[in-house]
Amino acid sequence: MLKATIASRAALAELDARSRALSNPAILVGTIPMLEARASSEIENIVTTTDELFVAAATDDGTPSTREALRYRHALSTGLETLGTRPLTAATAGVVCAAIRGHDEGFRRGEVYIGDPATRRRIYTPPAGREALSALLDNWSSYLNDADDVDPLVRMAVAHYQFEAIHPFSDGNGRTGRIMNVLMLCDAGLLDLPLLYLSRYIIETKDDYYRLLLEVTSDGAWEPWLLYMLEGVRSTSVWTLGIVDRIEAVHREVVDTLRGVLGVVNQDFVELLMARPYVRSVDVMSACGVSRPTAVKWIRLLENAGLVGEVSVGRNVLYLNKPLMKVLVAS
Repeated sequence: MLKATIASRAALAELDARSRALSNPAILVGTIPMLEARASSEIENIVTTTDELFVAAATDDGTPSTREALRYRHALSTGLETLGTRPLTAATAGVVCAAIRGHDEGFRRGEVYIGDPATRRRIYTPPAGREALSALLDNWSSYLNDADDVDPLVRMAVAHYQFEAIHPFSDGNGRTGRIMNVLMLCDAGLLDLPLLYLSRYIIETKDDYYRLLLEVTSDGAWEPWLLYMLEGVRSTSVWTLGIVDRIEAVHREVVDTLRGVLGVVNQDFVELLMARPYVRSVDVMSACGVSRPTAVKWIRLLENAGLVGEVSVGRNVLYLNKPLMKVLVAS
C-alpha cells in the first residue's frame, strides 16, 4: 500500500508541477474538465461526443445528453467555488448534485437499489431512512476533515467508496462522487488546478470498479479497492501529463502561426483559441477588445494558414482550432 501511495503521489505531483509551470495554466481548465464531463456522463449512459460537447459550449445549445454533460462542468465549477470558504461536507455534495441535475431535490427519503440492467437483479441496496442517512453522512463529512495522518489519496479512495455505498441521492450519485474526488485533492493541496479525473480509468476498468466496490461491502476487502484507486491516480496522472504536453505543443503552434501571419501575438486571442476550440467572431471581439472587421481578419488569416476551420452549426458560424480539437478528440 505504501509503495502504491508513493508512486501515485509522485505522478500526481509531477502533473501538478507541470501545470503550474505553464505560461498560462488556466487554458487547461477550459479543456481537460470537458473531457471528464463527457467520460463521467458516459459511465451513467449519458452519451455525447467531445466535438458535440465543445460545440454546445460555444453555442449554448445541443442535445439533451450534451446539455446534461455540460451541467457536469458547471457542477465542478460550483464545487470549486466552495473550497476555502467552508469545509468539504455532505452539504458540498448536495450543492454539486443539484448543479448536476439542474434542480435541488435534497437527500433521498425513500429506498433505492443498484441492479444489473440486463437481468434486473438487485445487487446492492443502500441504507434507507432519514435518520440512518443523516448519521452516515455526518460520519462521512467528519472523515473528510479528520486531522489524522491518513494520506489524502487513501482518504479520497475510502471516502469515494463510502459515498457510493451511502448513495444519498435518488440520482446523480456517481457523477457527484467523482467530482468530490477532485475537490478532495484540490482541498488537500495536491492539485492547484482541477485536472485529474478518474472517469476514463473507470470506463476502461468498469467491471473491476463495480466488483471491488461490492467486495468492500460484502467482504471488507479494502486493500484491493485502495490499490485499484491508487493505480487509477497514478495512471491517470501519467495520461493527463501527455495531454498537457500535446496542448502545450498546440499553444506553441498557435503563437508561431499568429506571429507569422500578423507579425505580432495578441495574448488574449491566443488564450481564447486555447481555452475554447470553437469560437465565434463575437467571442474574439469581446476577449480582445477589437472591432468585427479586425476579428474577422485575424480569423481569416489563421484559416488561410490552415490552423482554423469554419463550421456552420444552425445559425451559428464557428471557427475551430483544428490542432487543439485533434488532441482533445484523440484523448
